[in-house]
Amino acid sequence: MALSLLVVSISFYLKVMVIAFSLGLGAMPWIIMSEILPINIKGLAGSFATLANWFFSWLVTLTANLLLDWSSGGTFTIYTAVCVFTAGFVAIWVPETKGKTLEEIQQFFT
Repeated sequence: MALSLLVVSISFYLKVMVIAFSLGLGAMPWIIMSEILPINIKGLAGSFATLANWFFSWLVTLTANLLLDWSSGGTFTIYTAVCVFTAGFVAIWVPETKGKTLEEIQQFFT
């Protein structure tokens, strides 16, 4: 138990969650926008993706304390389920863009 608590306390001191989010899901909307959106809708779609990203960040911030009061374990189970769903979504529906032109990527969606 002491070892587990030490790992948790170190992760809070090192801001592991912030770093992991910034390297992972936090950058996802901007990576997807820059790689798969056609030029003619990039501005509008980029604005919508940014709005959605900030809205869901606000929603998580708003509900985190409510969920933690309800159940600490349940809160992180919900967050885990969302992360698993997101990883599955990306694996199934987001195309690989390495070495492809924008036209080849757009063909994937038509």
